[in-house]
Amino acid sequence: MTLLLNRFRITRAFVFMCAVVLAAGLGASDASAQNTAFRQAVAEAASGNEALAEFYRTRNYEAVWTGRAGRDRSRRRAFLSALAKAGDHGLPVARYNPEEIRSMLRAARSPRERGLAEVKLSEMYITWATDLRSGVIRNPRRIDDGIVREIARPAPASLMNALVESSPNALFRSFAPRTPEYTRLMEEKTRFERLLARGGWGATVPGSKYEPGASGAGVVALRDRLIAMDYIRRSTTQTYDGTIQAAVQQFQIDHGLNPDGVAGEGTLREINTPAANRLASIVVAMERERWVNQERGSRHVLVNIPDFQAQIIDNGQVTFQTRSVVGANDSDRRTPEFSDIMEHMVINPTWNVPRSIAVKEYLPMMQRNPGAAGHLRLVNASGQTVDRAGIDFSQYNERTFPFNLKQPPSRRNALGLVKFMFPNRYNIYLHDTPAKNLFSRETRAFSHGCIRLNDPFDFAYALLAPQVSNPETYFQERLASGNERVVPLATPVPVHLIYRTAVTQPRGKINFRRDIYGRDAKIWDHLKNAGVELRARRG
Repeated sequence: MTLLLNRFRITRAFVFMCAVVLAAGLGASDASAQNTAFRQAVAEAASGNEALAEFYRTRNYEAVWTGRAGRDRSRRRAFLSALAKAGDHGLPVARYNPEEIRSMLRAARSPRERGLAEVKLSEMYITWATDLRSGVIRNPRRIDDGIVREIARPAPASLMNALVESSPNALFRSFAPRTPEYTRLMEEKTRFERLLARGGWGATVPGSKYEPGASGAGVVALRDRLIAMDYIRRSTTQTYDGTIQAAVQQFQIDHGLNPDGVAGEGTLREINTPAANRLASIVVAMERERWVNQERGSRHVLVNIPDFQAQIIDNGQVTFQTRSVVGANDSDRRTPEFSDIMEHMVINPTWNVPRSIAVKEYLPMMQRNPGAAGHLRLVNASGQTVDRAGIDFSQYNERTFPFNLKQPPSRRNALGLVKFMFPNRYNIYLHDTPAKNLFSRETRAFSHGCIRLNDPFDFAYALLAPQVSNPETYFQERLASGNERVVPLATPVPVHLIYRTAVTQPRGKINFRRDIYGRDAKIWDHLKNAGVELRARRG
C-alpha cells in the first residue's frame, strides 16, 4: 500500500511538472508570436522610408518609443512635452499633434497596432525635429528665386541614432537655434501674442501728415497709438509737442525711417501697421533663423538686405557698421540671400561689366551712338581692346554680342576704389561706389544686385586689422599706386546676406523693416498654408 501511494505521488508530481513545462512553452511561443507580429508591422510601416527601414533593421526591429522599458516611456514623455511647445516656435502644430499621439498609443492594443504606432512616432519625430532644426519650408527657392541659401538639413538616420544615444530632454532642446536672436524673437512672439489678446494697439491714426505744433483729434489718435506702443507715457496733451516729436523720432529709428520727427505718410503707414502683421514678421524671422541654424563664424560679415546696413560681427558683437545700397526691386536686380566666404579685396578694381548689363543696357546705347559709354573699353575674346570706330553694333543682339566691356580703375569706376570678393555663382560682392548721394536715402535699393558700402575704406581697415599693424597706411599705399592690387585676407571671413524685416535688439524695442522685395509676405503665406497660426495668448 505504501509503495502504491508513493508511485501515485510521483506520477501526480510528474504530470504537474509536465503541465508547467507545457504552459511555459505555450507562453514563450505566444510571446514570440507577439514579437514577430510587432517586428513585421515595424518593417512594413518603415519600408517606405529608407533611413527608418535601415535604422530598425540594424536594431532587429526593437522598439524605441512603444516598449515597456523605462527609457521608452521617458522618450515618449519628453517628446509629448516638446510637441506641446511647438506653437511657441511658430511651427505648424497640426503636423504633430500630441493628442493624436496619445490617442494612437491608447488604441494600440495588438502587437501590430503597436508596431505601426512605433513607426508613426519616429516619422513624426523626424518631421518635427527637421522643422525645428532647419525650418518648416524645405525649399525656399521655390517660393522666391532670390532665396538661394543652402540649408543644412539633419539626416533622418542621424536623428534616429541621436534619439537612442542621447538624453531625450537635452536632445529635443538642442534642435532649436541657440542664438540670442532666436531667443529674443521667441520672447517678442510671446509679447505680441499677449498684445493681440488685449486688442492690439487700438484705433489707427487718420490723416496723412502731422508736424510739431499741430493739434486736434488726429494728434490725439497719434498720441494714443504711441502710448499703446510704449513710446510715451500716458498723457492728456492734444498738441504735437516735444514729447510726441521725440517719440515719433524713436519710432522712426526703430523702423528704419528718416528720423525727422514728422509723422508723414510713410511713418503713419508704419505706425498704423496692425500688431498681427508685426507678429507674422516675427514668426517669419524665426523661420529664417532656423535656415541659418549653424556656426556663422566668430568673425563674419552680416548684410541685412531690407535694413540697408552691412556689419562686421566679432564674437557676437557688432564691431563695425555702415550704410549699404542693395539691389533694386526688379526681377533681375534683387540681391539674393546666401552665405559664402570672403577671400580677398581688390584695390583700384577694374569693372568687368556683367554680361546681362552689357547686352541689356550698354549695347542698345551703343547701337544708337557708337561713342556712348566711352568710359568702357571694348575687349574681344583674346583680351585685346577693340576700336569702336570699326564696329557696327547694329548687327549684334543680346545673344550674339561678342565683346566684353571693362572699366579701368579710377574714381569714376562703377565699383569705386575697392571691392570685397567672396566668389560665388551669382556674381555678388561688396564694393565702393562713386554714387555717394544714394546713401542719404531712406530706402536704398538701387544697385544691380551687389552691395555698395558707404564707408568702404573703413570697412577695409577693419578687415585688415587682424593681419597688418597699420591697416590704414597699408591700404592707402596700395590705393596710391593707381594699379589694381589684390589683397588676400589672411583669415577668410564668412559673409551672410540675410533678409529680416523683424530684428531684435539686446536692449530696446524690436526693430521692423519694410518687406522691400515682398519675400516675407510669400513666406508667411506658405507658413499659413502649412498650418502655422497667429495666437492670442492671455496671461
